[in-house]
Amino acid sequence: MNQKELNKILSNHLKYLHDTGGERADLSGADLRGADLYRASLQGANLEDANLEDADLEDADLRDAYLQGAHLQGADLQGTDLRDANLEGANLESAYLRDANLQGADLSGADLRGAYLQRADLRDAHLYRASLQGANLEDADLDFTSIPLSCNGLNFKIDERLAKQLMYHVINLMQYSGLDVNKVVKKKVYAWLSDSHLVTKHSLPILKKKE
Repeated sequence: MNQKELNKILSNHLKYLHDTGGERADLSGADLRGADLYRASLQGANLEDANLEDADLEDADLRDAYLQGAHLQGADLQGTDLRDANLEGANLESAYLRDANLQGADLSGADLRGAYLQRADLRDAHLYRASLQGANLEDADLDFTSIPLSCNGLNFKIDERLAKQLMYHVINLMQYSGLDVNKVVKKKVYAWLSDSHLVTKHSLPILKKKE
């Protein structure tokens, strides 16, 4: 698909969104490798199985878009609005998702290996069976989401905020289960966790060493 054809589809989709005629964009299975979709309005568009490898989608509006099985390897999705988008099984390997809004997005089974997700908003996102190896999640917000407890959920970068969040959950579960936390956790860890955003923002209790 050339840029002229793509621009016509985008124009018709914009009319559809504004109830001024046009039609919803159906780009399912389309070859859009390297396409210029900078700041494109594709809310609710159908991009299922589309090939968007190395495409420029920076600051695009992809809210509620259908991107199941889409090929987004190396795509530029910085600042892109992907709230409630369906990215189930999508390939996002080495994609740039810095500052992207992925609130409520379905990333089940998505390939996020080596993806750049710094400062991305992943609240309420679904990461069931997603592959995160080599991804960078520094300063990302993962509140109310889940990280896969499998090999797919190992070897990715986090920051201290997320480290505290994860450690808080581990210690809480160990204490609740009556396991000997003191055997593996030193007293200074509790002090380190005292200013976790789970305590300061979500008002969870400060964890204390149990004798």
